[in-house]
Amino acid sequence: MKRWKTAVFGSGFMGRVHVEALRRLGSVDLYEIADQELGAARRLAAQFPVKRVDTDYHRVLEDPALDAVHICTPNALHFAMAKAALDAGKHVLCEKPLATSVEEARKLVALAARAGRRNCLNHNLRYYPMVQQMRRLCEAGELGEILVVQGTYSQDWLLYDTDWNWRVDSAVGGPSRCMADIGTHFFDMAEHVTGLRVRSLCADLQTFHKTRKRPKGAVETFAGKLLQPEDYDQVPVKTEDFGAVIFRMGEQTRGAMTVSQVSAGRKNRLSIEIYGSKSSAAWDQERPDELWMGCRNTANRVMLKDPSLLLPGARPYADLPGGHSEGYDDTHKQVFRRFYASLGNTEAVVEYPQFRDGLRQLTILQAALESHAARAWVDVPALEKEKSSC
Repeated sequence: MKRWKTAVFGSGFMGRVHVEALRRLGSVDLYEIADQELGAARRLAAQFPVKRVDTDYHRVLEDPALDAVHICTPNALHFAMAKAALDAGKHVLCEKPLATSVEEARKLVALAARAGRRNCLNHNLRYYPMVQQMRRLCEAGELGEILVVQGTYSQDWLLYDTDWNWRVDSAVGGPSRCMADIGTHFFDMAEHVTGLRVRSLCADLQTFHKTRKRPKGAVETFAGKLLQPEDYDQVPVKTEDFGAVIFRMGEQTRGAMTVSQVSAGRKNRLSIEIYGSKSSAAWDQERPDELWMGCRNTANRVMLKDPSLLLPGARPYADLPGGHSEGYDDTHKQVFRRFYASLGNTEAVVEYPQFRDGLRQLTILQAALESHAARAWVDVPALEKEKSSC
């Protein structure tokens, strides 16, 4: 079996997650880590270990031995890095969002097609086993006709005005924060599970902290902060802390969702509920091994993750027997495994999100921003392939 050489761009929170997941695959050699801060790259590389580090990702891409790259940097760098990697003939796995605009995403989709390189967008939250079980229940018609989709993605890590992360800065993270960072996960999961597409929406966004206290030194994602007043700069904030969206899917399905990064006590709660004409299912990321299943005329039940009890289409997404939890880090392993299995086989069925999925989510995001600005319903255009297949 061929061993693939890969590089990780970015050594922050997501860079570390990718590095740890890559080491679990067995068929991938972590070849290099690139980061603008050489010290950060060296510290991460020393822990695993990785022998090669660099501050210039262009130099990394010049190496003919390199097969693929993982882009785990702030959002504003995604487009340039992905474009450079595809131009260099590398396969690309990119964190979401794919870019900071629909226009950039379209260019990357087209470039990946021309380059003939594998491309993956890391919507890893699809890959919890019980999310896949919910998807297969929908496909099998167990829920009946989907009537309502609702839920939330709530966090509390930016509750205080002293909480800071690069995502707050629109010049680095893009014009949207809460909707782009976690709202895209909700909509990707809603469409993936139900097989339906969001057709129109009405959004309301809110920035509770019009200014925040930016630390004068570097701060890690999700890190606690014990800084003093003299350690901060007061800066204006343009990105949202909260969003609420009502939406229409398919011909008659209706939905509602909220996203928040200021919900005290909610650490990372993506909750999605699918209500059908026969029964319903609900899943909560803070209790990932459980799937709630609701009925009208019989008792509700909670199904615990057990591969032997999952539907055949969901079973390959669970590696451990019942009673053994599979969580956030395992979702990355599942995505990466499928991505690398496809690199050497041009005929392989793609079983992971691609750049096209990133374009789709940016299209929904743009509609949400337009809706909020206009205080009105906005249609979400289908992608060209979806139009031709209807």
